[in-house]
Amino acid sequence: MKIAVIAVGKLKEKFWREACAEYLKRLQAYAKVDVREVADVDPAKAGGVEAARAREGEAILSAIPPHAHTILLAIEGIERSSEEFSARLDQLALRGESEFAFVIGGSDGVSRAVYERANEQLSFGPLTLPHNLARVVLLEQIYRAFKISRGEPYHK
Repeated sequence: MKIAVIAVGKLKEKFWREACAEYLKRLQAYAKVDVREVADVDPAKAGGVEAARAREGEAILSAIPPHAHTILLAIEGIERSSEEFSARLDQLALRGESEFAFVIGGSDGVSRAVYERANEQLSFGPLTLPHNLARVVLLEQIYRAFKISRGEPYHK
């Protein structure tokens, strides 16, 4: 299985990088996971929030593998428990999906084009998470999903 995590912005703080690196290391046994960072665009320099979103959106779209089942992290997306998330990935894999892209937008959200490209939306709940933390939570939940799917200890 191939998984691309497309995220707007870089992880600047060492503790975020280390947390992501830990889960990426753990995930090596289950899937090929590739994190693709796209530059965040300053609305003041881009001509406003919509223009910045559009530019980030173009970069996101170009980073998504062409045939990947794309899941956009969005507050209005479907909330799933860890077990439901694992079952959803299993369901998609049984349908023949072997390549996934998870998209974490910028602080001003994503463009309409990114919403339209996404096959589905996933929410971590109504809380607003810093994008760096959302990336760590996503990687941890993907790892947890594999452990649940294989009946391996970890998820309790």
